[in-house]
Amino acid sequence: MSDDVRTVRAGRRTVEVHRPDKVIFPGDGDTKTYTKGDLVDYYRAVAPFMLPHLRGRPLMLERYPDGLGGPRFMQKNIPDAYPDWISRVEVPKEGGTVCHTVCDDSATLVYLADQAALTLHRWLSRAGRIDRPDRLVFDLDPAGDDFPAVREAARHLRALLDELGLPSAPMTTGSRGLHVVVPLTGREDFDEVRAFARDVSGILAATHPDELTTAARKKDRGDRLYLDVGRNAYAQTAVVPFTVRARPGAPVATPITWSQLDDPGLDARRWTVADAVEQARTDPWAGAMSRGRGLGPARRRLAKMRG
Repeated sequence: MSDDVRTVRAGRRTVEVHRPDKVIFPGDGDTKTYTKGDLVDYYRAVAPFMLPHLRGRPLMLERYPDGLGGPRFMQKNIPDAYPDWISRVEVPKEGGTVCHTVCDDSATLVYLADQAALTLHRWLSRAGRIDRPDRLVFDLDPAGDDFPAVREAARHLRALLDELGLPSAPMTTGSRGLHVVVPLTGREDFDEVRAFARDVSGILAATHPDELTTAARKKDRGDRLYLDVGRNAYAQTAVVPFTVRARPGAPVATPITWSQLDDPGLDARRWTVADAVEQARTDPWAGAMSRGRGLGPARRRLAKMRG
C-alpha cells in the first residue's frame, strides 16, 4: 500500500483514503491545521450521531479537492466513478432528473470525506416521499457577526413555536447564525410548509420590527437579522447536523439544547472537528426529531393570532 493511501474500516467496509496528509484546512495564528485524514477521522467518529439525519435524503456535496484555499464546486449528480454500494436516488427536476448521492452508512461518509466533500447539504424530504418534507428549517441570518442578535431571535422564535404547539431544536451553523428545526410528519408538501414558515416569520418580524426582517434583499434589511425560510422548498437544501463547514479552523454545524443558548461562550462556530463529537455524545436533541407534527393545528392557531 502506498504511503499516499490509507485504509479505513467503516462499518462492514474498508475504504481507501487517498493522500491522508493533504492539508484541507490550513492553520494560522488563531486556527489549527487539519488534514484530509483528520476530516476522515472526524466523520467516522461522528457517523453514529450524524447518520440518522442523513439516511434516505438526497445530498448536495460541497467539495474542495485542493483544500480550503482552492476552488469549490457544488455536486448534485453522483459521478459514475462512485462505487455501486453507495446509495443514490433519482429525483425529478424541470426538464429531466438528477441522480443524487444518499449517505446511508459510515462507509459512504468516509468515502465522501476522501472526495474532499467538506460540507454535506441535505434535502428536507426523503426518497420515497420526495415532495413531502419531514423537517422545517428557519435560518437565523444576522447582518454581521452578531451572535447576541441570533440568540435573541432564536428565543423569540421558540416562544412563538411553543405557542403554536410545535417542538423545535436549535443548531449552530458553523458559520454565523443558527438553524431552528421543526420535525414534521410529512403530510404537507413543500409549498404548504414554506407558506407556513413565511407566516411565522412575518408575525415575528411584525412583533420585533427593529430586530427582525423577512426582506429578501440585503439592502432592505439594514442591521436587522434576516429570518430566512427559503430552504423549505423542493430541491433546496440545508446543512446537515454535525457537518463540517468550509471555514478556517473546521467549525461544525452542531445541534445544541435550548438551555445551551444561554451559555455566554456560545457562538455559531463554537464547535470544530476537535470537539463536536463530545457534544454529539450528550444527545442534545434527545429524540426531538422523532416527534414530528402536522401543521394543521398550528396553522389554525396562527390564523387566530393574525386576526
